[in-house]
Amino acid sequence: MNEFIQRASILIEALPYIQKLSGKTIVIKYGGNAMIDKEISKTIMQDIVLLKYIGVNPILIHGGGPGISKMLEDLNIESKFHNGLRITDKDSIDVVEMVLTGKINNDIVSQINMLGGRAVGLSGKDANLIKVEKKSPVDGIDLGYVGEIKNVDIGVLNILSQDAYIPVVAPVGIGLDGLSYNINADTVAGEIAAALRAEKLIFLTDIDGIYKDPKDKESLISVIMIDEVYRLIEKGVISGGMIPKVMGCIKGIEGGVNRTHILNGTIPHPILLEIFTDTGIGTMVIR
Repeated sequence: MNEFIQRASILIEALPYIQKLSGKTIVIKYGGNAMIDKEISKTIMQDIVLLKYIGVNPILIHGGGPGISKMLEDLNIESKFHNGLRITDKDSIDVVEMVLTGKINNDIVSQINMLGGRAVGLSGKDANLIKVEKKSPVDGIDLGYVGEIKNVDIGVLNILSQDAYIPVVAPVGIGLDGLSYNINADTVAGEIAAALRAEKLIFLTDIDGIYKDPKDKESLISVIMIDEVYRLIEKGVISGGMIPKVMGCIKGIEGGVNRTHILNGTIPHPILLEIFTDTGIGTMVIR
């Protein structure tokens, strides 16, 4: 009997959060190591389908770094990065687009649909969703076919998400020159969340959140303000691939997103644990 009471208590704990989020938009960025474990990946897709069924409008932005690196390696093309951004030369951009839009996006859409959702796959090129310019050199380094977002047209996302569909967006944009450009998925998530003025923006990664000391797992920061984020970047505490995530959080907040979160996407049901429990998990970035 105690087991059943505990289950009921979990549902009751979730009730006020379900009521608050009903009809609201949540942007979720999913990628990297969070995509590797198929069983964990399934629980994330279950979370997203459940959100839709209870009246929340989830929009999923995915990356695919490991998949891209694997394909480039198979083709004997070297993967290069600078400050967490992939250097995408002429040989790489076709591979990036093929992996992101041709394989990963289709796989995610299939997973969601098999679980009872109605996912629709998109890239930033569809309906001119994401227009970009070639990104300027960073520290004197030309990143190649990497885009700087200039405009996000949320029309197609509104049409789909306000209906019964779950948009799944691959981070490939259309340049003003008509060419395809790779965009960091964290940046895309922040820009889309800001354009939609989403209720929440969630980044799923392979660590629990932001640490005061990355070597000390007891130093996890539950809530952090933007000013402190900048200080930790200056000190080198936040570095590498974490920088685009925290900058995506900041972009979302400055654009009107209510709450932004960085969660460990390698544990089962991370989204439900964060938004439907009193304690939550991960790090919340606030104004």
